[in-house]
Amino acid sequence: MDQQALIAIIIFIASYALIISEKIHRTIVAMIGGILMVLLGIVDQETAIHHIDFNTIGLLIGMMIIVGITADSGVFRYLAIWSAKKAKADPMRVLLILFVMTAVGSAFLDNVTTVLLMAPVTLSVTRRLQVPPVPYLISQIIASNIGGTATMIGDPPNIMIGSAVKELSFLDFIVHLAPIAVVILLVTGAIFWLMYRKKLSTSDELKQEVMELDERAEITDRRLLVRSLIILGLTLVGFFLHQSLHLESATVALAGAFLLLLRSGENQLERSLEKTEWTTLFFFVGLFVLVAGLIETGVIGDLAKGAMKLTGGNLAGTSMLVLWMSAIASAFVDNIPFVATMIPMIQEMGTQGVSNLEPVWWSLALGACLGGNGSLVGASANLIVAGLAAKEDHPITFVRFLKIGFPLMLLSVLLASGYVWLRYLL
Repeated sequence: MDQQALIAIIIFIASYALIISEKIHRTIVAMIGGILMVLLGIVDQETAIHHIDFNTIGLLIGMMIIVGITADSGVFRYLAIWSAKKAKADPMRVLLILFVMTAVGSAFLDNVTTVLLMAPVTLSVTRRLQVPPVPYLISQIIASNIGGTATMIGDPPNIMIGSAVKELSFLDFIVHLAPIAVVILLVTGAIFWLMYRKKLSTSDELKQEVMELDERAEITDRRLLVRSLIILGLTLVGFFLHQSLHLESATVALAGAFLLLLRSGENQLERSLEKTEWTTLFFFVGLFVLVAGLIETGVIGDLAKGAMKLTGGNLAGTSMLVLWMSAIASAFVDNIPFVATMIPMIQEMGTQGVSNLEPVWWSLALGACLGGNGSLVGASANLIVAGLAAKEDHPITFVRFLKIGFPLMLLSVLLASGYVWLRYLL
Protein backbone atom coordinates (compact mmCIF):
# COMPACT_ATOMS: atom_id res chain seq x y z
CA MET A 1 0.00 0.00 0.00
CA ASP A 2 1.48 3.37 -0.98
CA GLN A 3 1.68 6.40 1.27
CA GLN A 4 -1.19 8.28 -0.40
CA ALA A 5 -3.57 5.32 0.04
CA LEU A 6 -2.60 5.12 3.73
CA ILE A 7 -3.24 8.86 4.24
CA ALA A 8 -6.62 8.55 2.46
CA ILE A 9 -7.62 5.66 4.76
CA ILE A 10 -6.54 7.60 7.89
CA ILE A 11 -8.54 10.71 6.85
CA PHE A 12 -11.57 8.57 5.99
CA ILE A 13 -11.53 6.59 9.27
CA ALA A 14 -10.88 9.73 11.36
CA SER A 15 -13.77 11.54 9.65
CA TYR A 16 -16.17 8.65 10.24
CA ALA A 17 -15.06 8.36 13.88
CA LEU A 18 -15.86 12.06 14.41
CA ILE A 19 -19.21 11.70 12.59
CA ILE A 20 -20.13 8.76 14.83
CA SER A 21 -19.00 10.61 18.02
CA GLU A 22 -21.27 13.57 17.06
CA LYS A 23 -19.00 15.98 18.95
CA ILE A 24 -18.69 18.09 15.80
CA HIS A 25 -21.50 18.57 13.26
CA ARG A 26 -21.23 15.89 10.55
CA THR A 27 -21.32 18.49 7.74
CA ILE A 28 -18.24 20.28 9.14
CA VAL A 29 -16.40 16.95 9.58
CA ALA A 30 -17.22 15.73 6.05
CA MET A 31 -16.23 19.04 4.43
CA ILE A 32 -12.94 19.28 6.38
CA GLY A 33 -12.18 15.63 5.51
CA GLY A 34 -12.87 16.31 1.83
CA ILE A 35 -10.76 19.49 1.87
CA LEU A 36 -7.86 17.58 3.51
CA MET A 37 -7.98 15.05 0.65
CA VAL A 38 -7.36 17.95 -1.75
CA LEU A 39 -4.86 19.89 0.40
CA LEU A 40 -2.68 16.78 0.93
CA GLY A 41 -2.71 15.94 -2.78
CA ILE A 42 -4.70 12.70 -2.51
CA VAL A 43 -7.01 14.10 -5.20
CA ASP A 44 -6.66 17.35 -7.12
CA GLN A 45 -9.51 19.86 -7.09
CA GLU A 46 -10.71 18.98 -10.60
CA THR A 47 -10.84 15.26 -9.78
CA ALA A 48 -12.62 15.97 -6.49
CA ILE A 49 -15.30 17.99 -8.31
CA HIS A 50 -15.61 15.21 -10.90
CA HIS A 51 -16.44 12.72 -8.10
CA ILE A 52 -19.22 14.88 -6.62
CA ASP A 53 -22.45 13.33 -7.86
CA PHE A 54 -24.19 16.48 -9.09
CA ASN A 55 -27.12 14.34 -10.25
CA THR A 56 -27.84 13.50 -6.59
CA ILE A 57 -27.25 17.11 -5.46
CA GLY A 58 -29.43 18.55 -8.25
CA LEU A 59 -32.20 16.04 -7.61
CA LEU A 60 -32.22 16.95 -3.91
CA ILE A 61 -32.27 20.72 -4.55
CA GLY A 62 -35.04 20.43 -7.15
CA MET A 63 -37.26 18.26 -4.95
CA MET A 64 -36.61 20.40 -1.85
CA ILE A 65 -37.83 23.48 -3.75
CA ILE A 66 -40.91 21.70 -5.13
CA VAL A 67 -41.81 20.22 -1.72
CA GLY A 68 -41.19 23.55 0.05
CA ILE A 69 -43.55 25.46 -2.27
CA THR A 70 -46.16 22.68 -2.22
CA ALA A 71 -46.10 22.73 1.60
CA ASP A 72 -47.23 26.38 1.57
CA SER A 73 -50.58 25.26 0.11
CA GLY A 74 -51.35 23.26 3.27
CA VAL A 75 -51.54 19.89 1.48
CA PHE A 76 -49.19 18.16 3.93
CA ARG A 77 -51.28 19.23 6.91
CA TYR A 78 -54.30 17.86 4.98
CA LEU A 79 -52.53 14.51 4.47
CA ALA A 80 -51.45 14.43 8.12
CA ILE A 81 -55.02 14.77 9.41
CA TRP A 82 -56.44 12.45 6.72
CA SER A 83 -53.99 9.63 7.57
CA ALA A 84 -54.48 10.10 11.33
CA LYS A 85 -58.27 9.88 10.93
CA LYS A 86 -57.95 6.75 8.76
CA ALA A 87 -55.97 5.20 11.64
CA LYS A 88 -58.62 6.32 14.18
CA ALA A 89 -55.90 8.56 15.68
CA ASP A 90 -54.18 5.52 17.20
CA PRO A 91 -50.41 6.34 17.33
CA MET A 92 -49.29 2.80 16.47
CA ARG A 93 -51.69 2.49 13.53
CA VAL A 94 -50.55 5.91 12.28
CA LEU A 95 -46.92 4.70 12.37
CA LEU A 96 -47.78 1.60 10.32
CA ILE A 97 -49.89 3.53 7.76
CA LEU A 98 -47.10 6.08 7.21
CA PHE A 99 -44.55 3.20 7.10
CA VAL A 100 -46.43 1.49 4.23
CA MET A 101 -47.14 4.78 2.40
CA THR A 102 -43.40 5.58 2.48
CA ALA A 103 -42.42 2.15 1.13
CA VAL A 104 -44.92 2.28 -1.75
CA GLY A 105 -43.94 5.86 -2.63
CA SER A 106 -40.24 4.94 -2.59
CA ALA A 107 -40.81 2.09 -5.07
CA PHE A 108 -42.52 4.21 -7.71
CA LEU A 109 -40.94 7.61 -7.16
CA ASP A 110 -37.51 7.42 -5.60
CA ASN A 111 -36.79 7.20 -1.89
CA VAL A 112 -35.34 10.73 -1.61
CA THR A 113 -38.44 12.33 -3.16
CA THR A 114 -40.71 10.20 -0.97
CA VAL A 115 -39.11 11.11 2.36
CA LEU A 116 -39.13 14.78 1.35
CA LEU A 117 -42.90 14.43 0.93
CA MET A 118 -43.53 12.22 3.98
CA ALA A 119 -41.36 13.82 6.69
CA PRO A 120 -43.45 17.05 6.93
CA VAL A 121 -46.63 14.92 7.11
CA THR A 122 -45.14 12.87 9.93
CA LEU A 123 -43.95 15.87 11.94
CA SER A 124 -47.39 17.46 11.60
CA VAL A 125 -49.36 14.39 12.73
CA THR A 126 -47.07 13.59 15.68
CA ARG A 127 -47.34 17.20 16.82
CA ARG A 128 -51.15 16.85 16.86
CA LEU A 129 -51.05 13.58 18.80
CA GLN A 130 -48.25 14.82 21.11
CA VAL A 131 -46.13 11.71 20.53
CA PRO A 132 -42.35 11.64 19.86
CA PRO A 133 -41.71 11.86 16.10
CA VAL A 134 -38.32 10.07 16.04
CA PRO A 135 -39.73 6.46 16.04
CA TYR A 136 -42.00 7.44 13.12
CA LEU A 137 -39.15 9.05 11.18
CA ILE A 138 -36.76 6.14 11.76
CA SER A 139 -39.42 3.66 10.60
CA GLN A 140 -39.88 5.73 7.43
CA ILE A 141 -36.14 5.81 6.69
CA ILE A 142 -36.13 2.01 6.92
CA ALA A 143 -39.30 1.77 4.76
CA SER A 144 -37.88 4.11 2.11
CA ASN A 145 -34.81 1.94 1.56
CA ILE A 146 -36.83 -1.31 1.53
CA GLY A 147 -39.40 0.16 -0.89
CA GLY A 148 -36.65 1.64 -3.07
CA THR A 149 -35.19 -1.86 -3.50
CA ALA A 150 -38.31 -3.11 -5.35
CA THR A 151 -37.97 -1.24 -8.68
CA MET A 152 -35.35 0.07 -11.08
CA ILE A 153 -36.12 3.73 -10.26
CA GLY A 154 -36.53 3.39 -6.49
CA ASP A 155 -32.88 3.69 -5.44
CA PRO A 156 -29.73 5.01 -7.22
CA PRO A 157 -27.89 1.61 -7.19
CA ASN A 158 -30.78 0.04 -9.14
CA ILE A 159 -30.78 2.91 -11.65
CA MET A 160 -27.02 2.39 -12.17
CA ILE A 161 -27.34 -1.40 -12.58
CA GLY A 162 -30.31 -0.98 -14.96
CA SER A 163 -28.30 1.47 -17.07
CA ALA A 164 -25.19 -0.76 -17.18
CA VAL A 165 -26.91 -4.11 -17.84
CA LYS A 166 -29.10 -3.58 -20.90
CA GLU A 167 -30.63 -7.08 -20.63
CA LEU A 168 -32.37 -6.12 -17.35
CA SER A 169 -35.65 -4.27 -18.02
CA PHE A 170 -37.83 -2.13 -15.74
CA LEU A 171 -40.19 -5.13 -15.39
CA ASP A 172 -37.30 -7.51 -14.57
CA PHE A 173 -36.47 -5.45 -11.47
CA ILE A 174 -40.07 -5.66 -10.25
CA VAL A 175 -40.36 -9.41 -10.96
CA HIS A 176 -37.05 -10.28 -9.27
CA LEU A 177 -36.77 -7.74 -6.44
CA ALA A 178 -40.35 -6.76 -5.44
CA PRO A 179 -41.28 -10.19 -3.91
CA ILE A 180 -38.44 -10.18 -1.36
CA ALA A 181 -38.91 -6.42 -0.73
CA VAL A 182 -42.56 -7.11 0.25
CA VAL A 183 -41.51 -9.96 2.60
CA ILE A 184 -38.84 -7.79 4.27
CA LEU A 185 -41.34 -4.91 4.61
CA LEU A 186 -43.91 -7.15 6.34
CA VAL A 187 -41.31 -8.61 8.73
CA THR A 188 -39.89 -5.16 9.53
CA GLY A 189 -43.39 -3.71 10.08
CA ALA A 190 -44.14 -6.52 12.54
CA ILE A 191 -40.90 -5.76 14.42
CA PHE A 192 -41.76 -2.06 14.68
CA TRP A 193 -45.20 -3.03 16.01
CA LEU A 194 -43.56 -5.20 18.70
CA MET A 195 -41.02 -2.47 19.54
CA TYR A 196 -43.40 0.47 19.88
CA ARG A 197 -46.92 -0.83 20.57
CA LYS A 198 -46.58 -0.15 24.33
CA LYS A 199 -44.43 2.98 24.01
CA LEU A 200 -46.60 5.07 21.69
CA SER A 201 -49.82 6.27 23.26
CA THR A 202 -51.90 9.42 23.49
CA SER A 203 -54.92 10.56 25.46
CA ASP A 204 -58.53 9.91 24.39
CA GLU A 205 -59.04 13.69 24.39
CA LEU A 206 -56.27 14.24 21.82
CA LYS A 207 -57.60 11.35 19.71
CA GLN A 208 -61.06 12.91 19.78
CA GLU A 209 -59.65 16.31 18.86
CA VAL A 210 -57.91 14.79 15.84
CA MET A 211 -61.04 12.90 14.74
CA GLU A 212 -63.04 16.15 14.87
CA LEU A 213 -60.58 18.07 12.68
CA ASP A 214 -61.62 19.01 9.14
CA GLU A 215 -58.69 18.22 6.88
CA ARG A 216 -60.15 20.31 4.02
CA ALA A 217 -59.78 23.46 6.11
CA GLU A 218 -55.99 22.99 6.04
CA ILE A 219 -55.79 23.82 2.31
CA THR A 220 -54.99 27.52 2.53
CA ASP A 221 -54.10 28.26 -1.11
CA ARG A 222 -56.02 26.18 -3.66
CA ARG A 223 -54.45 27.90 -6.68
CA LEU A 224 -50.94 27.17 -5.39
CA LEU A 225 -52.02 23.59 -4.60
CA VAL A 226 -53.28 22.99 -8.15
CA ARG A 227 -50.11 24.46 -9.70
CA SER A 228 -47.87 22.51 -7.33
CA LEU A 229 -49.64 19.18 -7.92
CA ILE A 230 -49.64 19.62 -11.72
CA ILE A 231 -45.91 20.39 -11.79
CA LEU A 232 -45.14 17.68 -9.22
CA GLY A 233 -47.10 15.24 -11.41
CA LEU A 234 -45.18 16.32 -14.52
CA THR A 235 -41.90 15.93 -12.61
CA LEU A 236 -42.82 12.39 -11.54
CA VAL A 237 -43.76 11.49 -15.13
CA GLY A 238 -40.35 12.90 -16.10
CA PHE A 239 -38.68 10.51 -13.61
CA PHE A 240 -40.43 7.53 -15.25
CA LEU A 241 -39.39 8.69 -18.73
CA HIS A 242 -35.99 10.25 -18.03
CA GLN A 243 -33.99 7.36 -19.52
CA SER A 244 -35.98 7.29 -22.76
CA LEU A 245 -35.77 11.11 -22.92
CA HIS A 246 -31.97 10.89 -22.31
CA LEU A 247 -32.26 13.26 -19.34
CA GLU A 248 -30.75 12.88 -15.87
CA SER A 249 -33.19 12.87 -12.93
CA ALA A 250 -31.55 16.07 -11.60
CA THR A 251 -32.45 17.88 -14.85
CA VAL A 252 -36.07 16.76 -14.48
CA ALA A 253 -36.24 17.84 -10.80
CA LEU A 254 -34.60 21.23 -11.38
CA ALA A 255 -36.82 21.89 -14.43
CA GLY A 256 -39.88 21.16 -12.30
CA ALA A 257 -38.60 23.33 -9.44
CA PHE A 258 -37.89 26.41 -11.56
CA LEU A 259 -41.09 26.02 -13.57
CA LEU A 260 -42.98 26.05 -10.26
CA LEU A 261 -40.99 29.09 -9.10
CA LEU A 262 -41.86 30.83 -12.39
CA ARG A 263 -45.59 30.15 -11.79
CA SER A 264 -45.46 31.02 -8.06
CA GLY A 265 -43.90 34.49 -8.15
CA GLU A 266 -40.59 35.88 -6.96
CA ASN A 267 -41.57 35.96 -3.28
CA GLN A 268 -41.36 32.14 -3.26
CA LEU A 269 -37.75 32.14 -4.46
CA GLU A 270 -36.13 33.36 -1.22
CA ARG A 271 -38.56 31.33 0.93
CA SER A 272 -37.66 28.17 -1.03
CA LEU A 273 -33.92 28.77 -0.76
CA GLU A 274 -34.29 29.35 3.00
CA LYS A 275 -36.09 25.99 3.35
CA THR A 276 -33.44 24.10 1.36
CA GLU A 277 -31.38 21.73 3.56
CA TRP A 278 -27.98 23.25 2.77
CA THR A 279 -26.27 21.43 5.68
CA THR A 280 -27.34 18.07 4.21
CA LEU A 281 -26.23 19.06 0.70
CA PHE A 282 -22.78 20.14 1.90
CA PHE A 283 -22.49 16.90 3.89
CA PHE A 284 -22.97 15.00 0.61
CA VAL A 285 -20.34 17.13 -1.13
CA GLY A 286 -17.78 16.36 1.62
CA LEU A 287 -18.70 12.67 1.65
CA PHE A 288 -18.27 12.32 -2.14
CA VAL A 289 -14.78 13.86 -1.94
CA LEU A 290 -13.83 11.66 1.04
CA VAL A 291 -14.81 8.54 -0.93
CA ALA A 292 -13.03 9.95 -4.02
CA GLY A 293 -9.78 9.71 -2.05
CA LEU A 294 -10.34 5.96 -1.54
CA ILE A 295 -11.31 5.44 -5.20
CA GLU A 296 -8.40 7.42 -6.70
CA THR A 297 -5.79 5.68 -4.51
CA GLY A 298 -7.22 2.29 -5.52
CA VAL A 299 -8.37 1.28 -2.03
CA ILE A 300 -11.97 0.46 -3.03
CA GLY A 301 -10.85 -1.30 -6.22
CA ASP A 302 -8.30 -3.44 -4.29
CA LEU A 303 -10.95 -4.42 -1.73
CA ALA A 304 -13.37 -5.48 -4.48
CA LYS A 305 -10.70 -7.46 -6.39
CA GLY A 306 -9.51 -9.21 -3.22
CA ALA A 307 -13.07 -10.16 -2.34
CA MET A 308 -13.64 -11.63 -5.82
CA LYS A 309 -10.46 -13.72 -5.60
CA LEU A 310 -11.76 -15.31 -2.38
CA THR A 311 -14.59 -17.08 -4.22
CA GLY A 312 -12.51 -18.38 -7.14
CA GLY A 313 -15.35 -17.64 -9.57
CA ASN A 314 -17.90 -19.90 -7.81
CA LEU A 315 -21.38 -18.46 -8.62
CA ALA A 316 -23.03 -19.20 -5.26
CA GLY A 317 -20.02 -17.97 -3.28
CA THR A 318 -19.67 -14.86 -5.43
CA SER A 319 -23.41 -14.02 -5.13
CA MET A 320 -23.38 -14.34 -1.34
CA LEU A 321 -20.12 -12.41 -1.01
CA VAL A 322 -21.36 -9.57 -3.25
CA LEU A 323 -24.65 -9.43 -1.29
CA TRP A 324 -23.04 -9.20 2.15
CA MET A 325 -20.06 -7.08 1.10
CA SER A 326 -22.39 -4.61 -0.62
CA ALA A 327 -24.67 -4.44 2.42
CA ILE A 328 -21.91 -3.88 4.99
CA ALA A 329 -20.03 -1.41 2.75
CA SER A 330 -23.22 0.50 1.84
CA ALA A 331 -24.06 0.94 5.53
CA PHE A 332 -20.97 3.10 6.05
CA VAL A 333 -19.84 4.25 2.58
CA ASP A 334 -22.14 5.95 0.09
CA ASN A 335 -23.47 3.11 -2.10
CA ILE A 336 -23.23 5.08 -5.37
CA PRO A 337 -19.39 5.00 -5.75
CA PHE A 338 -19.31 1.46 -4.35
CA VAL A 339 -21.78 0.20 -6.98
CA ALA A 340 -19.90 2.17 -9.65
CA THR A 341 -16.77 0.19 -8.70
CA MET A 342 -18.56 -3.19 -8.53
CA ILE A 343 -20.34 -2.99 -11.92
CA PRO A 344 -17.16 -3.26 -14.09
CA MET A 345 -15.80 -5.94 -11.71
CA ILE A 346 -18.90 -8.11 -12.24
CA GLN A 347 -18.87 -7.45 -16.00
CA GLU A 348 -15.24 -8.61 -16.06
CA MET A 349 -16.33 -11.91 -14.47
CA GLY A 350 -18.60 -12.43 -17.50
CA THR A 351 -15.65 -12.18 -19.86
CA GLN A 352 -13.71 -14.69 -17.72
CA GLY A 353 -16.24 -17.47 -18.21
CA VAL A 354 -19.03 -16.94 -15.66
CA SER A 355 -22.04 -17.45 -17.93
CA ASN A 356 -24.96 -16.68 -15.57
CA LEU A 357 -24.37 -13.31 -13.90
CA GLU A 358 -28.03 -12.60 -13.09
CA PRO A 359 -27.88 -13.81 -9.43
CA VAL A 360 -24.80 -11.60 -8.91
CA TRP A 361 -26.59 -8.52 -10.28
CA TRP A 362 -29.62 -9.10 -8.02
CA SER A 363 -27.27 -9.69 -5.07
CA LEU A 364 -25.53 -6.37 -5.76
CA ALA A 365 -28.89 -4.54 -5.99
CA LEU A 366 -30.25 -6.09 -2.78
CA GLY A 367 -27.05 -5.57 -0.81
CA ALA A 368 -26.49 -1.96 -1.87
CA CYS A 369 -30.14 -0.88 -1.36
CA LEU A 370 -30.86 -2.74 1.90
CA GLY A 371 -27.42 -1.88 3.27
CA GLY A 372 -28.48 1.77 3.29
CA ASN A 373 -30.47 1.00 6.46
CA GLY A 374 -27.29 0.06 8.35
CA SER A 375 -26.39 3.56 9.51
CA LEU A 376 -27.48 7.19 9.26
CA VAL A 377 -24.94 7.88 6.50
CA GLY A 378 -25.89 4.76 4.49
CA ALA A 379 -28.32 6.43 2.07
CA SER A 380 -29.41 9.85 0.86
CA ALA A 381 -32.92 9.43 2.28
CA ASN A 382 -31.54 8.83 5.79
CA LEU A 383 -29.66 12.12 5.81
CA ILE A 384 -32.59 14.09 4.40
CA VAL A 385 -34.91 12.88 7.19
CA ALA A 386 -32.23 13.51 9.84
CA GLY A 387 -31.77 17.07 8.52
CA LEU A 388 -35.51 17.80 8.58
CA ALA A 389 -35.85 16.30 12.08
CA ALA A 390 -32.94 18.39 13.40
CA LYS A 391 -34.60 21.54 12.05
CA GLU A 392 -37.66 20.73 14.21
CA ASP A 393 -35.49 20.09 17.32
CA HIS A 394 -35.93 16.31 17.15
CA PRO A 395 -32.38 15.17 16.34
CA ILE A 396 -31.82 11.59 15.16
CA THR A 397 -28.34 10.75 16.41
CA PHE A 398 -25.96 8.43 14.56
CA VAL A 399 -25.85 5.95 17.48
CA ARG A 400 -29.63 5.94 18.07
CA PHE A 401 -30.27 5.10 14.42
CA LEU A 402 -27.45 2.52 14.39
CA LYS A 403 -29.03 0.59 17.30
CA ILE A 404 -32.26 0.13 15.31
CA GLY A 405 -31.12 0.26 11.69
CA PHE A 406 -28.09 -2.05 11.79
CA PRO A 407 -29.85 -5.13 13.32
CA LEU A 408 -32.82 -4.63 10.96
CA MET A 409 -30.41 -4.34 8.02
CA LEU A 410 -28.70 -7.61 9.01
CA LEU A 411 -32.08 -9.34 9.27
CA SER A 412 -33.20 -8.03 5.86
CA VAL A 413 -29.94 -9.16 4.22
CA LEU A 414 -30.33 -12.59 5.86
CA LEU A 415 -33.82 -12.86 4.34
CA ALA A 416 -32.45 -11.65 0.98
CA SER A 417 -29.69 -14.29 1.15
CA GLY A 418 -32.27 -17.04 1.61
CA TYR A 419 -34.29 -15.65 -1.30
CA VAL A 420 -31.28 -15.46 -3.68
CA TRP A 421 -30.17 -18.96 -2.67
CA LEU A 422 -33.61 -20.58 -3.10
CA ARG A 423 -34.57 -18.74 -6.31
CA TYR A 424 -31.29 -18.68 -8.25
CA LEU A 425 -28.61 -20.93 -6.75
CA LEU A 426 -30.24 -24.24 -5.74
